Amino acid sequence: MEVPARSPDGSEQCPQGRELMASSTGSTLCMSSSRSESVWTGSAPRSRWDIYRKPLVVVAVGVAIFLFGVVITSLACFLKEHKKVYKMSGPAFLSLGLMLLVCGLVWIPIIRKKQKQRQKSQFLQSLKSFFFNR
Repeated sequence: MEVPARSPDGSEQCPQGRELMASSTGSTLCMSSSRSESVWTGSAPRSRWDIYRKPLVVVAVGVAIFLFGVVITSLACFLKEHKKVYKMSGPAFLSLGLMLLVCGLVWIPIIRKKQKQRQKSQFLQSLKSFFFNR
């Protein structure tokens, strides 16, 4: 029969399988982190929809909330029953919608600038590797 290995101080018994599990877990973690890293550095070109999806969604939600605020505010002018509620909530929706709309519209040029910088960086990196790796 095989006796499990003891720790260096002799107090604890450690099966060899447990050591193998720990090492395979470590390599799995390293492999998964390198895979996720390749997603961020991304050599494959992304479509325009993938790049601008989030700011366009923010703009669309901002426009919808803004229009909802316009409707609620206009209801305060025409309806007499809950006039205080409409007068308070209408401008709140207007300001929230306008804030989201402006944030989305500002986000788009920031992404464009980032894309241009990334293209320049990749171009300069390829030039550097071309000249210095000879």
